[in-house]
Order: sequence, then C-alpha cells, then structure tokens
Amino acid sequence: MAVTSPSRLPPFPQPLRTPNRRISRVTLIRSTSSPMNRNSHSKRVVVCGGGVIGVCTAYFLAKSGAAVTLVEKSSVACAASGKAGGFLALDWCDGGALSSLARASFNLHRSLSEELDGARSYGYRPLTTLSLTVTESHSASSGSKSPGSSILPSWVDGSARTPRTIGTAETTAQVHPQLFTRTLISKAVEKYGVEVVIGKLESVEVDGDRVNSVVLEGGRVIESDAVVLALGPWSGKFELLSSLFRVYGLKAHSIVLEPKESDAITPHALFLSYYHSQGGKPMDPEVYPRPNGEVYVCGMSAEAEVPDDPEQIVGDPESIRVLKSVASSVSSHLREGEAQVRAEQACFLPCTDDSVPIIGEVPGVRGCYVATGHSCWGILNGPATGAAMAELVLDGYASIVDLAEFSPARFVGRRRKF
Repeated sequence: MAVTSPSRLPPFPQPLRTPNRRISRVTLIRSTSSPMNRNSHSKRVVVCGGGVIGVCTAYFLAKSGAAVTLVEKSSVACAASGKAGGFLALDWCDGGALSSLARASFNLHRSLSEELDGARSYGYRPLTTLSLTVTESHSASSGSKSPGSSILPSWVDGSARTPRTIGTAETTAQVHPQLFTRTLISKAVEKYGVEVVIGKLESVEVDGDRVNSVVLEGGRVIESDAVVLALGPWSGKFELLSSLFRVYGLKAHSIVLEPKESDAITPHALFLSYYHSQGGKPMDPEVYPRPNGEVYVCGMSAEAEVPDDPEQIVGDPESIRVLKSVASSVSSHLREGEAQVRAEQACFLPCTDDSVPIIGEVPGVRGCYVATGHSCWGILNGPATGAAMAELVLDGYASIVDLAEFSPARFVGRRRKF
C-alpha cells in the first residue's frame, strides 16, 4: 500500500471536505528577503518556532497590535504540531499545575473554532471518549462482548472489554492539528500582518541585559524589542535555553488510516489498555477518528535523540507494525484490505524533567521569553499559552492564566554557566 508522509503535503492543505472554501496560503519570506513595512510604533516581536505554541503566540501578539515575525526552520506545523492526535480535554489535567492552563485553553479552542469556522476548516468537533481493554487479535471475526458493551459504537467490533465513558461532548473535543496550526497562521498573516520567515535561528543578540535582535543562518539580522523561543524539543539544542534547563524529546509513533466505509466510523475517541496475545504488560495506544474520514492511531513512545532536521524524523518499523495490529484488533474496518494507510510517522514531544511546561521570561535576559515543554498536551494548551505569552510580552503580566508555576526561574538554582 502506498504511504505518503505529511511532511510532503502542500504547505497549506485544503479544509476538511469543503471543496468550495479555501484556506489562503501564506506567503513565506526567505531569510534573505527584506522585511515588510511595519508600524514603527508597534512593539517588534520575533517568535522562533512554527509549531502550535509559536503560531498561537504569534497570532495573539499580532491580534493585540504587535509587529510580529515568525521564524521557522522548515515549514509551519512540520513536526509534532502536524503529526499529533489533536485531542482536547477540559478537565483531564485537574489537580495539577496544568489545570487552569488546560481549562482556559479548552475554552479558547471553542471560541477560536467559532471565529475561524473550525468545524469546516480544521475539523474541530466535540466527541465522546471511551476507555476500553483490547486483546491482540489476528482473526477476522468480531470479539466477544462484555458487560457495558452497549456504549461501544458498532465499528468497535474487536475483542473489546470493560468499556467506560471518560469524556463527553461537553468535556472532550478534537482538531486536526496541522490544519488548526496552519489555519491560525494564515489568519495571522492575512488579517494581522504577521511575517513568516523560513530560516534557521542562529543566536539571540543581547545589548547589556536586554535582547535586541535575532540572527539567522546566512547572516540576516531581525531587530526586535522582544523574542519568544517556542522551539519545542529543539529547545535542548539552543544554548541559551539548554544552559538553564533540560528539554528532551519523547519519540511518539502514529499511523493514519482511511477505511473504505468511513461513514461507519462515529466520533468516539478510544483510550486503550492493549494486551498482546502472548500476554505481558498492557500498552496504552489511542484511536482518534477524524471528520474527514481518517482514523489516527498513536502510541509506542520512548525517549530518543532529536535530529537537527524535523524532515529527518521517521517511524520505527516495529512500532508502526504494532500500531497496525492495534487498529485491526479494535475494528474490522481498520484491518488490512479494509483501510488504506495514509501515513506512517513519528514526532518528538518536548518534555521537561518536572513534567511542567516552561513559560515565561528567561532569567537574566530582559525581553527574551520561552514557551516549551508541553509534552502530549501541546495542541490542547497552545491557545492559552499563546494568549498568556502575548499578555506577558505586551503588558508585563498574564491575566488569562497564572504563569508562576511555569516560570523558567524555577531552574535558576541549577543554572549552569554559559
């Protein structure tokens, strides 16, 4: 079966099943190009990183009146923000540091969908979320049902047991993450004048203790009043940040399937306890049907070295094989011959040692900010992170969510010399 990589898709894909509606393409300005004319009274902000965190930050900054340049090495949403599941949950982070951020962001996703016609342009929709136990199956027949199976959708016809509702249409939702990120940057360019520059960040230049510009590979200098570093797992490769804290990459795998009978697949996200037929400890893969007829299946994650180029990231064959087995064990609609493989892929989730994102001003460098380390909740928490960063940069504090727990200053005691 033919497999296509999302990194080879056109830069700005068409909306989900809306042939008469187009998402405008962003004019990408290479690092050797001249900058656009800007209002000289606007605060000049360079956002480095074209994933969901950087794009949300650029969007809210520009919407608030800043003159924003977004710098991205490869293409917008080329890494985890294009290959993630796009699952959103209101209250799954309650009781921890992420609680207020997640709740604010879940609600922002809803309002952004209303503003940007998210249901049509990037697949935003509420959905029911189930947990269930599945055992690996190689047969084509349906598995036996268990008590509670009445809540299972008809397409989940494998050996599923102990199903339980863990999210409703009021508390869980989804987006297509690549389309969401690219829709947002398109809007930011068209309506708010964001400039997108394709180029590799080399350094942040500081005058005294305040940032004054960024330098790109090839020598282009972009003067700025503030810089936001939203580098995801590549934060660990940038010395200004790696000298303060560790951000490592968790390599996560996924496949995208297109079943022949896509209309039979209802909006139910599945969180599995998956047992191999030979026994052993269960895995915890996830299955997300999408409104465009695709089904996304993910899991099989482990810490690994992050390559310099996001285009070099490929999935491990054994991990991909296991995910195909998961899909076929869940549903006959997802088995070989009944579903076409649209993508076999991997991405790196940015993780921190204390499992808390890093959001705030870099200690000792005024005007330099960082937003990274969101792990598997980057798509969910992108909007509130971006809105909070915009407030912090422009107003000196964030009102949408208290950023104190996320401050990079918490690492100062472990700070290494530059």
